Amino acid sequence: MIIGGLSLCAVAQNEQRQAAFSLEQQGKYAEAETVWRGLSKAYPTNAEPYAHMGLIEAHQEHYAEAAAFYRKAIKLSPQMKGLHLNLGLALFKGGEYKQAIAEFEPLLRAEPATSEDAQRLRILLGMAHYGLGQYAGAVPFLQQASTGDPQNMQILLNLAHSCLLSKQFPCVLNAFHKMVALNAESAEADMLVGEALDEMKDTLGATRELRAAVAANPKLPNVHFGLGYLLWTQGQFAEAAKEFEAEMANDPEHVQAALYLADARIQMNQMTDAAPLLEKIAKQVPESAIAHLDLGIVYTDADRKDDALRELQLATKLAPGNVNAHWRLARLYRSMGRTTESKAEFDKASTLNKAADEGLLKVMSRVEAKDSGAQKPANPAAGK
Repeated sequence: MIIGGLSLCAVAQNEQRQAAFSLEQQGKYAEAETVWRGLSKAYPTNAEPYAHMGLIEAHQEHYAEAAAFYRKAIKLSPQMKGLHLNLGLALFKGGEYKQAIAEFEPLLRAEPATSEDAQRLRILLGMAHYGLGQYAGAVPFLQQASTGDPQNMQILLNLAHSCLLSKQFPCVLNAFHKMVALNAESAEADMLVGEALDEMKDTLGATRELRAAVAANPKLPNVHFGLGYLLWTQGQFAEAAKEFEAEMANDPEHVQAALYLADARIQMNQMTDAAPLLEKIAKQVPESAIAHLDLGIVYTDADRKDDALRELQLATKLAPGNVNAHWRLARLYRSMGRTTESKAEFDKASTLNKAADEGLLKVMSRVEAKDSGAQKPANPAAGK
């Protein structure tokens, strides 16, 4: 039967579509998806139901399910507007950055350079590369995005972090100047340039910038830790300890701040104060070789030899390349009269030192070698 030029089948389909739209708008996603699912079965070559089921799943943050529906819709109707972008967004939000990039790149090439969609895609591509740890790949997209929106502090921050992590230090400093122009009191800007100067081995400049960051915003995450670390590397343990304490006041669960604070206290011969911090860290992060090493040092000082032995043995097991751990274990064995084991540990420490020395000589002997400077230790005991 034909009604007003439409078949009964088409009328029923249109009524179902309108019902599904209405349910979506009311946030009744389960009911809406049921209607769209029925339409997908009744009209299996129609991409629209799959596109809407994808949208419903994305609204509920079910990104893998959303991507699957979008792919079905694309297979049926590759040219349907917005499908590839929606698929890319679902993949991006679901952490599938590589696949998201594959969707976004052709979309960006097809967009006019000055369009709002092009700006959005540059940001998404930049952050997708960032999520993959491809920081150098993120930089050009974020630079273009920043040019398109020069007042956007968040884009500048993301750009500066990407530059820093890919060791493009002039780029960091350029972003810093732009951030300061937007906000002269930006603690984030001071902190970023401090990190860059630290990587460039300008310790004094880095310390100056991180002090400025602390003054500008003492609640900024990691700002006290960053300053404390720099002071720690310079042997200013008392002042470093104050910064680590300040970081822990902001974030009581900051494990690295607690670890460096304990180490600073050991350096100042405050063993009793260091012990409870280290015991807590060793329980929280049992795989931390440095926590066990420092505990071994504390227990050795307290003449708790059995406890010290347990901790130092564990430290050498977790970090077999740590010279200091083997050396301290060797000394402990010697104090316990265990000369054979002591000699074995001293030999290991000597071998590791010799290997390090030979490695340094090889680097220095290369004709085209460039002095990249010493990398900062990943833990408190790395430089002991």
